[in-house]
Amino acid sequence: MTVSRFAERLGEFVPLCGKERAALLQLEERQRSLRRGATLVRENDSSTELFILKSGMMMSFVILDDGSRQILRFMFPGDMVSLPSLVYPQAPETVAALSDSVVCPFDRAMLARIALQQPRLFLAMVALDQAERVMLTDRLAGLGRTSAKARVASVLLHVRNRMRRLDLTLGNSFVPGLTQEEIGDATGLTAVHVNRMLRQLEDEGLIARDSGRVTLLDEGKLMREANYVDRLTALDLSWLPPST
Repeated sequence: MTVSRFAERLGEFVPLCGKERAALLQLEERQRSLRRGATLVRENDSSTELFILKSGMMMSFVILDDGSRQILRFMFPGDMVSLPSLVYPQAPETVAALSDSVVCPFDRAMLARIALQQPRLFLAMVALDQAERVMLTDRLAGLGRTSAKARVASVLLHVRNRMRRLDLTLGNSFVPGLTQEEIGDATGLTAVHVNRMLRQLEDEGLIARDSGRVTLLDEGKLMREANYVDRLTALDLSWLPPST
């Protein structure tokens, strides 16, 4: 039986009825494959499509005036990609693949149909998008208010926690799938500075590294060091009406 990746993700937070799952499955009828490094949406290009990330890992970013890249968000299977296309005819950010990925494109008009036919489902989608907005706010606040070490630690925790939601057997050892340059572009640091912070986290006994694999040795202390809050653990969707 074909299962919607987006329904799986949304279903973590709110129970979905059969009609709601079927509506989400329609968003994933088409597929497009991308190799690592490929661009899905380019900043300032015309875009009316949205996407569900079916497999792989992606990022959104903007290019700043000095030519540097600021990564805004890492995206994982089940995430909706290129949401700004709902309100802007030209893409305000670039979306690219961090690994070989598969996306499911759909026209934004399909969301209007969901809003009309499945209003409870649409409200749940809006609520999840707000959680994503708060996570972005946390990261942007951290760029100006936390240490370099805290920023790097926060990225490691965020990536591990998102991966764990896809694989509940995942423990404290994982492969982030990010280069030090990519971590730097997400935290406002150079790759050299990221490397220094990773070594410092190792020296303090908070993480261990081996051939691209990271192990969180003292997760509680690492969370305190990063001032990290997992925003997906305390969502309150009790206000949603029951499914019909």
